[in-house]
Amino acid sequence: MNPPWDKQLIGLGGGVLMLLLAASIIGWFLSRRFTNPQGKATIENLNARTRAWWVMALVFGLAMALGLVGTTILFGLVSFLALREFITLTPTTPGDHRTLFWTFFVVLPLQYALIGLQWYGLFSILIPVYAFLILPLRSAAAGDCHNFLERTAKIQWGLMICVYCVSYIPALLTLHIPGYAGQNAKLVFYLVLVAQLSDVLQYVWGKTLGRTKIAPDVSPNKTWAGFIGGVASTVLVGAGLWWATPFTPWQSAGMSLAITFMGFGGGLVMSAIKRDRGIKDYGNLIEGHGGMMDRIDSLCYTAPVFFHLTRYFFT
Repeated sequence: MNPPWDKQLIGLGGGVLMLLLAASIIGWFLSRRFTNPQGKATIENLNARTRAWWVMALVFGLAMALGLVGTTILFGLVSFLALREFITLTPTTPGDHRTLFWTFFVVLPLQYALIGLQWYGLFSILIPVYAFLILPLRSAAAGDCHNFLERTAKIQWGLMICVYCVSYIPALLTLHIPGYAGQNAKLVFYLVLVAQLSDVLQYVWGKTLGRTKIAPDVSPNKTWAGFIGGVASTVLVGAGLWWATPFTPWQSAGMSLAITFMGFGGGLVMSAIKRDRGIKDYGNLIEGHGGMMDRIDSLCYTAPVFFHLTRYFFT
C-alpha cells in the first residue's frame, strides 16, 4: 500500500475536498436564494448531506492513512453498524439471541481479522460456507421453531450483505497486481469514489430532469433521467481516473460502468427491503443520509463484483 504522502493519492483526496468545498459554497448561496418552503427543504437536505460528506471524507482519509489495519477497522465498524440497523428491522426471539451474539462478536470480527491476515482462501468462504451452516444449528439448538426458516434467513442474509460484501472493500488492499505493488489504496479510493459519486449524480440528474420513475413503488426518487445521466457522468469521471488504477482508460470506463450498474441494483434492493418493512430510512445516524445502510447500499453490491473483476483480470 502506498504511504499517505503518495502524490496521486493526495491528488485524489484533494479533488474530493475541492468538490466538497464547491458544494458547500453552492449550498450556502442557494440557501439564501430560495424562499419557497419546498425549495428551502430541498436545499437544506442537500446542505445536510454535504456536511455529512465532510465528516465521512475525513474519517475515510484518516483510515486510509493508517493502511490495511486502519481501513479494515473502519469497514469492520461500518459493517457492525449496518448489521445492527438491518437486524433491528427483523423480528427476533430469545432463541436468536445467542445466534446474534455469534454473528456480531465472533463471525464479524473473524471475517475482518482474516482480511488483516490476508488469508483470502478462508475469508472468501467463512460466511457463505461455515457461518451459513453453523449459525442455523445454534438457532435450532435453542428449540424455538416458530418462523425458524424466516428468522434464520434474515440473519444470514444480513450477515452476507452487511459484513461479507462490505468486507471486500478493505480486501482490495490484499490483491497482488503486477506493476501496481503498494498502490492498492488508490484502488479502494477509486471504488468508493465512483460508487458514491454515482449516487450523488443520479440524485442531481433525477432532481433536475427526472420525470419517468423506474420503480415508483420501490424507490420513488429513482428516475430514468437520473439513472442514465448519473451513469453516463460517472463513467466519464471514472474513465478519466484511469491514471490512478491498473486499468487503461477503456478498462476504467468498463469498471465504472459495472460499479454504477451494481450500485444502482444495490440501492433498489435495499429500498425494496425498506418498503417491505414500512420505513423511509434504516436509521438516522448520518445527517441527511439516514442510517449507515442508506449510505453504503450501493457499496454492498459493488464491492464484491469490483474485487473479483480486478482479481480475475489483473492479478
